[in-house]
Amino acid sequence: MWPSGSETAPAGAPVRLAVVGNPENRRVTLFADAARAAGLPAPRVVPWERVLRDRGASFAVGETVRLDSPGENPEVDRLLRGARDSTRVEGSALWYGRFVRAVAGLRGGVRLDDPGELAVLFDKRRCHTVLAAADVPVPFSPTSGPDAAAVSGWDDVRAVMRDHRMPRLFVKLAHGSSASGVLAVESSGRGRLRATTSVELAPDGRLFNSLKVRRYEREAEIAAIVDALAPDGLHLERWLPKASQRGRPADLRVVVVDGRATHAVVRTGRSPMTNLHLGGSRGDLDAAREAVEAAGGRWADVLAVCERAAACFPRTLCVGVDLLPATGWRRFAVGEVNAFGDLLPRLTGLPGSGAEGLDTYAAQIAAVLRRATDPSHPHHQYRTETGTTHVSA
Repeated sequence: MWPSGSETAPAGAPVRLAVVGNPENRRVTLFADAARAAGLPAPRVVPWERVLRDRGASFAVGETVRLDSPGENPEVDRLLRGARDSTRVEGSALWYGRFVRAVAGLRGGVRLDDPGELAVLFDKRRCHTVLAAADVPVPFSPTSGPDAAAVSGWDDVRAVMRDHRMPRLFVKLAHGSSASGVLAVESSGRGRLRATTSVELAPDGRLFNSLKVRRYEREAEIAAIVDALAPDGLHLERWLPKASQRGRPADLRVVVVDGRATHAVVRTGRSPMTNLHLGGSRGDLDAAREAVEAAGGRWADVLAVCERAAACFPRTLCVGVDLLPATGWRRFAVGEVNAFGDLLPRLTGLPGSGAEGLDTYAAQIAAVLRRATDPSHPHHQYRTETGTTHVSA
């Protein structure tokens, strides 16, 4: 755990939890259930709406603070994006700026999420740059790193496709989540184009998130979508051919808690986007493990890739890593690292992970308790003679 300042926690004091979230959200409920199951008092809930209206919040000395997703609340979404219709796609850059400022306005307590790392995790371009610099395998991206290409619209995307020989690529909102604003674009040798996306293009040019995956084949429509998204910032990635399960493209969401890969789920889809809310479904994890081993790989090495990605964010307790298996299950790349990627209800920990029998929230509670009680833990808190709370290196 990492102190936000020089707060002092009484020696031997019991763990007190607080969570910044939307009180009605199941994420908050599941975390509170896990705390109570571990014998801890229910966390104090600080609503995101209050944080945004008050431009911050204060936490007590020694209070352990978890930040949870501000999503799925129309009023919070309005305060962050400035849009009264929560189904609209536009506004992610404004969302990002206001979210980062809100996190910076939190005072006191001991954080489970680092503000600076959150700012990177919610910018796909910066996150990709950090991962690549750490030699974590990632898809090639011309929009990250020191020589990043500027993308102001569809003409720039077309130029990137030509200059980098990328006939298939993903166009993503730099600050998007849950596949909002993602287009899987492919071009043929004859110049034909197709974009697969959950974006609905209205006749007046407005963009809406939809649970229906659509395919656009007219370049004018694809250009209109990309041009409307571009002011919020775009991240481009090479589209890697994925491995499959039962004829459906597959990837993995791996949750890493306190440096260890604790939970994993295979996601399969009928489209390039495997998100469960877009018609994806959970696949067979045992079959994925067997496919890796049949291809000559080791499952432990697959999980190690995710742990290496999480190690790029050492001051954030939990992340969800989207891992992309290449055709044949021989090679893997990290697609994204998600700050709030732990919503996997009823999924228990991997064998040998230390989280067997625990869901993702219970695993995080267990990690918090280990840190609070184990002096040998790298992030154990201790008190100096001045009473300042520190974290051992």
